[in-house]
Amino acid sequence: MNTFSTHTDHSDLFNLDMIRKYDKAGPRYTSYPTAPMFHEGIGAEDYAETLRRVADDTAPLSLYVHIPFCNTVCYYCGCNKIATKQYARAVPYLETLCKEIDLVADTLGYGPGHAGREVTQLHLGGGTPTFLSNEQIRTLVGKLRKRFRFADDAHGEYGIEIDPRECDADTVAVLREVGFNRMSMGVQDFDPHVQKAVNRIQSREQTLHVLEQARAHGFHSINIDLMYGLPHQSVETFDRTLDTIIEFSPDRIALFNYAHLPHMFMPQRRIDEGDLPTPLEKLNILEHSINKLLAAGYVFIGMDHFAKPDDELTIAQQEGKLYRNFQGYSTMADCDLIGFGITSIGYIGGGFFQNHKDLGTYTEAVEAGRFPIFRGYILSPEDHLRRQVIMRLMCDFALDFASFEREFGIVFREHFADALAQLREFAADGLIELRDDGLRVLPAGRLLIRNIAMTFDEYLNRKKTSFSKVI
Repeated sequence: MNTFSTHTDHSDLFNLDMIRKYDKAGPRYTSYPTAPMFHEGIGAEDYAETLRRVADDTAPLSLYVHIPFCNTVCYYCGCNKIATKQYARAVPYLETLCKEIDLVADTLGYGPGHAGREVTQLHLGGGTPTFLSNEQIRTLVGKLRKRFRFADDAHGEYGIEIDPRECDADTVAVLREVGFNRMSMGVQDFDPHVQKAVNRIQSREQTLHVLEQARAHGFHSINIDLMYGLPHQSVETFDRTLDTIIEFSPDRIALFNYAHLPHMFMPQRRIDEGDLPTPLEKLNILEHSINKLLAAGYVFIGMDHFAKPDDELTIAQQEGKLYRNFQGYSTMADCDLIGFGITSIGYIGGGFFQNHKDLGTYTEAVEAGRFPIFRGYILSPEDHLRRQVIMRLMCDFALDFASFEREFGIVFREHFADALAQLREFAADGLIELRDDGLRVLPAGRLLIRNIAMTFDEYLNRKKTSFSKVI
């Protein structure tokens, strides 16, 4: 239990001088160790052995399914996707997905007479999951529900990412029918000039229609994604988008930083760098957005996420039960996560396992009855310790040293002497409160939580890689 309160006054959340000082590239810590540490020494046999070992554990399961297809390319996007207008391409992919689901369930031994571990979380991501037809969605979820035991609607967190341009009233009804109870919608910006520059033309009316349908069908929580730093954005133009979103009143809002990395993501090469806001204007947009969302009653959860005071994320954070995984913040405990589909990553039995990124290679493996794993990482005891420290920092904005000493048999201040030495500068700058028994992230440090977490990352300087800037 944390000895520090997670309640904070948000009035000093944005400190321009500190942001400028600490705004460097770093991981988002949806995993630790981070994905650049994964290696090809981990393969299909390691995955199969791990699945068999954890089959009868009592902890619940989380399932992630990657649907890679998109009808059009959004130029800002850095996701793993396949742009195509050929909807027929989803047919063989769905068949392969169902075979992969059977392969996993068979290896776990889940079949007649064996209920298996309960699934409390399901997430469909992409790409655009609603690229699938309504009947294909029924087939996919039906296969999952046939092979796995799902918690009921009140106790399960079943989410899907949707593009309002690819989702009508019938689709919303089908999503609820098959059990989805959470929805995340991409918007980014409603300004027509910005939308044209990033090739995502999406009207206010389209978005509101889907949101209203989701509410009418009883979705528990609705999130809207926004993005700052896109071409032609300014404080004035983005303020109008914020007005619209606040009027829509979603349960959660994600305000992502656009990271312009055209050397990594080819679609970004279509964005004219001269159209991007200046670094100062980008920070002004962020500051204005934060102040406006807080004034509208949203709570800053962490990183780039906001939620209403009565939302599950807010309550989980207040109770010290917030968790973080590849889908972002979650209310679920540290479940084993099983990934399906190309590029998906699972976290099972203390190891990360990632599927092939190439559709042909993925399909060939599954059709041959092999797990399509091409790399992974098995955590050491030290990795588990540091993973937990970073997790609690990202979720609680505080660390209670004694809790780690009890769980891991260490003397915290001795074990992490190097990290604590680095953190003295953060304390001197008013970003954290550092005490003998723990630390608390102060309001001015919350936007820089990635920097604070980085001091505990054992691998950060060992492997050259490209991360986005923290702000």
